[in-house]
Amino acid sequence: QLQLVESGGGFVQPGGSLRLTCAASRFSLNGYVIGWFRQAPGKEREGVSCISSSGGSTNYADSVKGRFTISRDNPKNTVYLQMNSLKPEDTAVYYCAAGLYCTGHSPNAIRSWGQGTQVTVSS
Repeated sequence: QLQLVESGGGFVQPGGSLRLTCAASRFSLNGYVIGWFRQAPGKEREGVSCISSSGGSTNYADSVKGRFTISRDNPKNTVYLQMNSLKPEDTAVYYCAAGLYCTGHSPNAIRSWGQGTQVTVSS
């Protein structure tokens, strides 16, 4: 069974940074696109970013473009989301997902989800 585990969430003040990690166990991420979603209380889940299987192509939601960077280390079977200049509106549970292709900044044909990690941005 495909299994993803997120880590790196936490509490940070506005303007701060966090790096989220999405690690796979029991399977290789090679061949999968990986995306990050987030869901804030009372809001629908939204796609944040998606990276191709090779890492050569990345896409971002307009709300995070220029502040977030997605990357992957295939030998380490890990994907990262570096989040800089965080804002209170970035507060959400962040999920990673493995899919077959990116449609803009969201993965599709998702094969596995992580359990989520909480990010809270507040002064």
